[in-house]
Amino acid sequence: MSETIRVAVADDHPMFRAGVVMSLAGEDGIEVVGEASDAASALHLARTELPDVMVLDVAMPGSGLAAAHQIGAACPATRIVMLTVSEDEDDLLAAVKAGASGYVLKGAGGNELADVIRSVHAGEVYVAPALAWGLLRELQTPRTSPYDELTDRERDVLELVAEGLSNQEIGERLGLAEKTIKHYMTNILGKLQVRSRVEAALLVAREGPPQPRE
Repeated sequence: MSETIRVAVADDHPMFRAGVVMSLAGEDGIEVVGEASDAASALHLARTELPDVMVLDVAMPGSGLAAAHQIGAACPATRIVMLTVSEDEDDLLAAVKAGASGYVLKGAGGNELADVIRSVHAGEVYVAPALAWGLLRELQTPRTSPYDELTDRERDVLELVAEGLSNQEIGERLGLAEKTIKHYMTNILGKLQVRSRVEAALLVAREGPPQPRE
């Protein structure tokens, strides 16, 4: 017997949300384990139920994109699908950076959404076909260094993080308090748009160590 996919749905429009829930409830292998109407309740639901897949409205109160960031940090095993009316490429790119594995337009049918949920749960990434070309074009555009926004001190801290040092060890190496290093780490993760020191270290492994600012 195949594994049941546990899904939670967050959208601030009750009738639309009820339609999505009803549609998914009729799909084989999918169980809806909860509903939410805003970013805060979506995060609470994710932490409480630990769904396999979380379907989030981009424009709900508190921001679906913010919820995606928070849920990704709190529940890394939960896959995220953004469900939206927005065909704006900036929203799409923001969703991808927030950790979403799927981006579906609200005009999609229930069967299509269910198929996306199954694909995302299996580890695949889905972007609405109408938007896929724009995303591909954006990703192929030459980009600047991911370290551009980091100060020299933040670059020093990041390099030591990549070496596997703890905050306390970094503080001792740089002659700074551990609390100060924690502050630097918060800034570094935000500027690099990654969710953990592990992801930051992986970025350094992929991009190479940060160089001093010119």
